[in-house]
Amino acid sequence: MSLFVRIRKQLGSFQLEAELTAGEESLALLGASGSGKSITLRCIAGILRPDEGVIQLDGETLFDSAAHIDLPPQKRQVGYLFQQYALFPNMTVSQNIAAAVRDRNIASSVTADLLRRFRLEDAAALRPRQLSGGQQQRCALARILASKPKAILLDEPLSALDSYLKYQLELELQDTLSHFSGPVLWVTHDRGEAWRSCRRVCVIDHGHTEPVMTMEQLFRAPGTEAAARLSGCKNYAAAVPNGTAVLLPEWGVTLDCGRMVPRDTAAVGIRSHSVHPAEAGASNAFTCTVEQVIDDVFAAIVLLRPAGAGPEAPLLRMELEKAAWAALPDKARLAVSVAPEDLLLLK
Repeated sequence: MSLFVRIRKQLGSFQLEAELTAGEESLALLGASGSGKSITLRCIAGILRPDEGVIQLDGETLFDSAAHIDLPPQKRQVGYLFQQYALFPNMTVSQNIAAAVRDRNIASSVTADLLRRFRLEDAAALRPRQLSGGQQQRCALARILASKPKAILLDEPLSALDSYLKYQLELELQDTLSHFSGPVLWVTHDRGEAWRSCRRVCVIDHGHTEPVMTMEQLFRAPGTEAAARLSGCKNYAAAVPNGTAVLLPEWGVTLDCGRMVPRDTAAVGIRSHSVHPAEAGASNAFTCTVEQVIDDVFAAIVLLRPAGAGPEAPLLRMELEKAAWAALPDKARLAVSVAPEDLLLLK
């Protein structure tokens, strides 16, 4: 079973151009706020009509602008979990779940089974306002599964929760989805959530999707600055390819990349934890002055200015364990290094 999406949608000055394919998996749709993640889901669900394109699910065409096909939401067999769960406030848990069962002859048995599976039997007669956050989420998921969807869309399902409750519900959500055999699109702006919950990711930036990649690729070789930023990279510098090295004019250094640098490389990304105090003979070592030290919870965040950098050049961020920073003899000027394999080459 697979989901194929290739659509365009104009909303005022914002233009969405989305293309992705998901199989029987949880695929993360990762992007910043306002990047077009929720718009993409609404188009797939039939809540919004794309201006043009094609949406297919399990071989059935849900939308095709050229063929004038546009199935209504209730015929798409797509389950949509909204950020606030969108439970019917005047219905009980049982009634919320039963409302989604298409065959009324089996509504009672399906509802009873889902109440049992989602541990909601004791809350069956309660209304949404009487439920905990976890119960609300389980009720919303049970209602989705009651409709027997072929695909599930999750619109930042954990974004409104505090950190401890989020952790608990994330585990429950992962367990529920592990028993679902269709495509799941998991929209998030949290890279950690995406890493823990999905094996592949589609980055969306300012309305444009990038090719689907594995989570490992996103962190090892994101390919673009947008993807690198979403993966948590903090350091960027304009780059000029030079064989197997890159010249970074803003910092006045040339760094060895250990492989041929593609000609379309325009920038280099360096993760904060990949910057280390240079040991004797270290590759890609260069001297910096310390501009600022920020005391974080478990680390020292050190902002550095490479010796050859101008006053307007971006600072280089290094994160060290507090004990490692405390042990350095000179905290005003030091040499740092970045391993060739830790340089992210970005288009």
